[in-house]
Amino acid sequence: MNVEQIYTGCLAQGAYYIESQGEIAIIDPLREVQPYLDKAEALGGKIKYIFETHFHADFVSGHLTLSEKSGAPIVYGPQAQPTFDHYQAQDGEEFSIGKLTLKVLHTPGHTMESTTYLLRDENGKDHALFTGDTLFLGDVGRPDLAQKAASMTQEELAGLLFDSLRQKIMPLADDITVYPGHGAGSACGKNMMDATVDTLGNQKKVNYALRADMTKEEFIKELTDGLLPPPAYFPLNVKLNKEGYDSIDEVMQRGLQALSPEAFEAAAAETGAVVLDVRSEAEFVKGFVPKSTFIGLDGDFAPWVGALIGDVAQPILLIAPEGREEEAITRLARVGFDRVLGYLEGGFPAWQAAGKEVDQIPTISSAEAHQRYQAEKLPVVDLRKPGEYTSEHVEDARNIPLAQLNDKMSELPEQEALLHCQGGYRSVIASSILQARGLRHFVNVDGGADAMKESGWPLTDYICPSTLK
Repeated sequence: MNVEQIYTGCLAQGAYYIESQGEIAIIDPLREVQPYLDKAEALGGKIKYIFETHFHADFVSGHLTLSEKSGAPIVYGPQAQPTFDHYQAQDGEEFSIGKLTLKVLHTPGHTMESTTYLLRDENGKDHALFTGDTLFLGDVGRPDLAQKAASMTQEELAGLLFDSLRQKIMPLADDITVYPGHGAGSACGKNMMDATVDTLGNQKKVNYALRADMTKEEFIKELTDGLLPPPAYFPLNVKLNKEGYDSIDEVMQRGLQALSPEAFEAAAAETGAVVLDVRSEAEFVKGFVPKSTFIGLDGDFAPWVGALIGDVAQPILLIAPEGREEEAITRLARVGFDRVLGYLEGGFPAWQAAGKEVDQIPTISSAEAHQRYQAEKLPVVDLRKPGEYTSEHVEDARNIPLAQLNDKMSELPEQEALLHCQGGYRSVIASSILQARGLRHFVNVDGGADAMKESGWPLTDYICPSTLK
């Protein structure tokens, strides 16, 4: 038996490779499928099945491309109705992979088609559970994403999830390994642990949603309390996963068009493309192509693109560090942004060398920001998540989480103001978006809250985030 978790940190997503006697099953593959094919070829094995736990909202699965290239059928659980060829499994149905067996457990609640797969060894002993977005470590899947498709309220879906957990998952043995679809950082849940693998027994002890004495009413209240709005791109990704998408090979061929500064400038004017700069925040603030948006590759790149650009059909022109263009296009495609029209050949240095106009983000140290804050009474905008803000913040700062910036522009100060996040990444993203819209009265605080704490800013009393509800 060979079970591998293939974890992608940027998406906080786990795909799974299961092999026995040369037969292979892949669960929830990523968009770029060549690594799975290469692994199977190196083994001399064959991909027999591609299992999907549900229609993913936060990333585009590689199921269609992998099926086309491997010949393996795509398997969904009950109530899935994709528009492409697939195998519709029944609750309790079993599939053999070499000496192993995968049993289908229909677990609706996160979505109506949500399915968990139970892996049994050659002796028929329950070994592992691939839970998708039904059960995370420390949390369960949010019940608000499938309301429209299911014609149900989030409370009704949460009630279904309560039943699924107690009827299908909690009766299983404590020594079963739980392999979830996501880990900490995913927007598909709100309280996930940093770990990516655990035993079911431990989850029964530490996961609030598996508390044995919890009533359905308590479960529904705890699960739905404090849910943040889902990112704008989620329903668009569901549509792609359900109806199909361009081959990743086509996406890469289209995106890997090297454009001179002149051609890049003309393409931006002709297509209305978003100019996306994916360098580091330190490089970006020193100089960038006017009206470009910064979202750095070395942060939570793909989720922030999805949350802030939103429309997966939006054309994009790319400015990347040399040698990382393919990485950027691949990571955009993972969340459905397939319309990269090309990249700036030679990167930003080529733009400068061509004598093109350059813009900058006003950025000052936390110490200088503190001095100006005291002397000029400048307002402070805290771009962190509500939980981060509540745990500790500048006393009179207003909280406008970056994920909600597009919806809360009217709440921004109209006079000069200081922007900060935790470490500086998110505040540079916000600064770039605001400047692209002609709002140039914001000053970025270098190093964010981490640096501000060391500079003697007046802060509220610290509250441990783990105690916040």
